[in-house]
Amino acid sequence: MSGSRWLRSIAGHETVLLVVIGILLVIAEKLVPGFTSLSTQAYFARQAWEVAILAVMMTAIIITGGIDLSVGSTMGLAAVTFGMVQQATGSLLIASIACLLAGTVCGLLNGCLIAGARVHPLIITLATFAAYRGVAEGLSQGRPFSGFGSAFTQVARATYLGMTIPAWTFLILVLGASVILAATRWGRYLYALGLNERAARFSGTPVARLKCAIYTLSGLGAGLAGLLYVARFDSAQADVGKGFELDVITAVVVGGASIYGGRGNLVGTTLGLVLIHETRLLVTRYWRMEELKPIAVGSLLIISLLIYQISARWTQRS
Repeated sequence: MSGSRWLRSIAGHETVLLVVIGILLVIAEKLVPGFTSLSTQAYFARQAWEVAILAVMMTAIIITGGIDLSVGSTMGLAAVTFGMVQQATGSLLIASIACLLAGTVCGLLNGCLIAGARVHPLIITLATFAAYRGVAEGLSQGRPFSGFGSAFTQVARATYLGMTIPAWTFLILVLGASVILAATRWGRYLYALGLNERAARFSGTPVARLKCAIYTLSGLGAGLAGLLYVARFDSAQADVGKGFELDVITAVVVGGASIYGGRGNLVGTTLGLVLIHETRLLVTRYWRMEELKPIAVGSLLIISLLIYQISARWTQRS
């Protein structure tokens, strides 16, 4: 996809998202005075970076027509791996490497099963969603690992040029992935795979290798998110990342990616993340009921899918 076509393709949807976010912020400020203040937004934004990092990788997967339901479980297993290795070795560096490797191996296993068995990613990652969480719970025996030291936790809290390390990590990932998607051969391969896998295979696209690569990178991203989560809370336990799948997939779909593949971009995903974040924040500050959060996010996902279906049918008729 050329740069000019890419810009044209995102302009309409992103404009709508910006308007929706703007309206939501106006309503939220009326309901909760101070909602849009910088201090409030900055405080709650610190809780969203792990989901944002996972969403970058999920965007590439959904563009290919795939899905990864195991990202939260992979994140939990990676976090437990960090805790166990740090406890055994006393080394934060070795534990951090082990955390990233655990996530990468989980992603590689997903990719190999999907590409090798040619089974739909929904089935494979649903199975590994349960398996990885079960392994994490078995290894940890239900107990958390903590006490990693203030120097380690400072990694997630320190700021550079006004932004935290997790925020910089997300920004670098978004910029790098956006360039790959919009201006490289591998980006074109991802869109081609999502539009028509059979045609992509016949045209010489390395389909199996591509699938292995994107799911491996998704696992690496989950490992990185798990590492940042542990640093932020000074705690590693099996339920880390639980329920993150819903937020991640919703952000990508709300951002304009097609669940059938062939369409999506990180500008839209970023705006989708903002919309979800502001919706969750409003639920927390106004209704003060945590159980409403997944209901709100699930509703956003359903509405997005309905809008996509209506739009697709309208396009076919016209």
